[in-house]
Amino acid sequence: MAITAEDVRILREKTSAGIMDCKKALQETEGNIDKAVEYLRKKGIASAEKRVGREAKEGIIESYIHPGSRLGVVVEVNCETDFVAKTDGFKEFAKNIAMQIAAAKPLVVKREELSQEIIDRELDVYKTQAQNENKPENIAEKIAQGRMDKFYKEVCLMEQSFIRDPNVTVEELMKETIGKLGENIRIRRFARFELGGE
Repeated sequence: MAITAEDVRILREKTSAGIMDCKKALQETEGNIDKAVEYLRKKGIASAEKRVGREAKEGIIESYIHPGSRLGVVVEVNCETDFVAKTDGFKEFAKNIAMQIAAAKPLVVKREELSQEIIDRELDVYKTQAQNENKPENIAEKIAQGRMDKFYKEVCLMEQSFIRDPNVTVEELMKETIGKLGENIRIRRFARFELGGE
């Protein structure tokens, strides 16, 4: 099947991928734009996996103040080089992460950062709820674990659905960005301030 320049242009606008990558994706998916987007996304995530171990000490500190100045976020996003830290793609990613934190109220970047105390408390609550629903012990355990997974998706930034595209998690968005920029990226830490909050 012949791939038109218009198809390549449409795919580039959707993905920001290079011309040759878009052409190859369209050839691999027989001209199906949606499948080509998915193909490029998977390719970006696969190449991102190879970069994850590399050290990321450069980057920026991004801030977001919500209109009305009652809510603010500061986030540190790292990359490998100062050059990438200055690119529009990296800055846009950092801004999106700051807005994500403002809107979705995560407690930590990843689940390993949650204290054992919080995990034990939540698990205990979910077990008690399941037992109060008269579920057998082994079923109550599974229900509690399922609710814990949902809890992680709510409070761990990397596991949250991205506010601008709920079909993608923040971690997947980061891996796509790593694939596009060609460098490891890490969301190191953040602080979220709400007027009158704790």
